[in-house]
Amino acid sequence: MEHDLSPTTLSELRRPRPYPAVSVLTPTHRREPDNAQDPVRLRNVVAAAKKQLESDPAVTRERRSDVVHQLDQALAEVDLAHAEDGLVIFAAPGEHQVWSLARAVPERVVLSDTFLTRNLVSAQAAERPFWVLSVSADRVTLWSGGTDRVTEDRSGGFPMTRSPENFDAERQERIGDMPSTFRDEGTRHFLREADAALGMLLREQPRPLYVTGEQAALSLLDEIGSATKEAVHIPHGGLAHGTPEAVWQAVRPMVAAEARKGTDAVARELESARSRKAFAAGVDEVWHSAREGRLRLLAVEENYRVTVSDVLGDHLVPAASADLDAREDLVDEIVEQCLETGAEVRFVPDGTLGDAHGIAGVLRY
Repeated sequence: MEHDLSPTTLSELRRPRPYPAVSVLTPTHRREPDNAQDPVRLRNVVAAAKKQLESDPAVTRERRSDVVHQLDQALAEVDLAHAEDGLVIFAAPGEHQVWSLARAVPERVVLSDTFLTRNLVSAQAAERPFWVLSVSADRVTLWSGGTDRVTEDRSGGFPMTRSPENFDAERQERIGDMPSTFRDEGTRHFLREADAALGMLLREQPRPLYVTGEQAALSLLDEIGSATKEAVHIPHGGLAHGTPEAVWQAVRPMVAAEARKGTDAVARELESARSRKAFAAGVDEVWHSAREGRLRLLAVEENYRVTVSDVLGDHLVPAASADLDAREDLVDEIVEQCLETGAEVRFVPDGTLGDAHGIAGVLRY
């Protein structure tokens, strides 16, 4: 199952497909007893997708057979033992993908000529992705981080390794002479290359950056680095050869601290916007501002959800999930719209926004 949504991947997912491009969404659960319902619910929603394919006169028999086969393959790849909060299956002629999301999604099936990506985009924003670079004298490893995990990422030429020609890293580590390794020119050149490779990656996929390593390695990066200079440094050696869980445990306290600082900064900015009359609050007002491209900053409480209908044309009204014109993922639509117009999107803990009722924004004008 896929987790990491890069701009390149998102662009590929958004390109038009031969009809039908099928998007299947279903909520999942991480823990018992709620996760007992997930296998049945998943099978039922996939069966509903097949039924729609069967009844759609625009789908030829050959194409229907192809897409049904892709759905069956996707279903076989789902690992509910490691489920998160939502699952998305994409299937089209000749292809399929399975995405696990750390954000709930509404249960739905959509047939179109593009995949439904707004829930992926919103989940990615809510997850607050970050990079971790773990450095040692002979290896630099890149990790992609999210809400509750890190995974190794092999983008941009990582991991980078170096043959220890003039040093014995294990011996130096044993005798406590590891800092001397970071004074030789070969190591300086190696870490300079890693910094340059990271800089290229950050230009394509900008995220907050944490760097782990021996204090001597971090000091050297301060001296020679460019991309790593503004990173949060965590003095913890051994993680370039470590496990994802070890890296997560090392960075977790700092990630939580940075998240708290970010939430405080958002609260201050919203308060300032109120005094300048540049503040939008509530789903109706924020939705209109997002559609007009007026939002510079969007703040959403992490578990805020609302089901609405815009049957009146330009005004949202509460709706039930069963209503035919209900829009269950309007918050995700707003998030995607804001990101497309260059707005900053921040998810904050529940209760942070007070009388804004779960969603608020700072206006550009």
